[in-house]
Amino acid sequence: MVEIENKILSLDVFEKYFMCDLQACFGECCIDGDSGAPLELKELKEVENAFPVVKKYLDKKHLKVIEEQGVYLLDEDEDYVTPCYKSSECAYTYFENNIAKCVFELAYNKGEIAFKKPISCHLYPIRIVKYEEFEAINYQKRKICKAARVCGIKHQTPVYQFLKEPLVRMYGNDWYEKVETAAKILKSKNIEE
Repeated sequence: MVEIENKILSLDVFEKYFMCDLQACFGECCIDGDSGAPLELKELKEVENAFPVVKKYLDKKHLKVIEEQGVYLLDEDEDYVTPCYKSSECAYTYFENNIAKCVFELAYNKGEIAFKKPISCHLYPIRIVKYEEFEAINYQKRKICKAARVCGIKHQTPVYQFLKEPLVRMYGNDWYEKVETAAKILKSKNIEE
């Protein structure tokens, strides 16, 4: 484990390789879950404000789910999440060439909204657990991401490097620079051993 400020990062974040390969996985993480995408409290208003813009990109089945369940909901664990179609497919998913993608990101990339997508999605496959005194930052290895691990190894891209943009979005550039420094120290220690 590596502690940076009050964030505890698992060594997997530094040592494992990962790079999404949408041509191989087809965006499976958007449609294969046991709940919707986790939402931060500060994101609830952003989802509400973005919905009138993004709904034009939704197909009828996803739009119906959102109209019935709401733009977000509380799950069994009392966490806010996006609604799901058939209990596993995020209702904010659209398909392009059979690849599941996010309508928030689509509208963001077109300059229509300022909200890129839920930070939990942007950080995937990192999962953050918040405790009273610290936050635990862990790499979540899932079967559906085998192609991303292969691609990450091929390109020698550690998890923390692949997720630079969302980590900076979450914790700031100064914090991320400390992550890079820690990675260099870890790498030099491994070379010495």
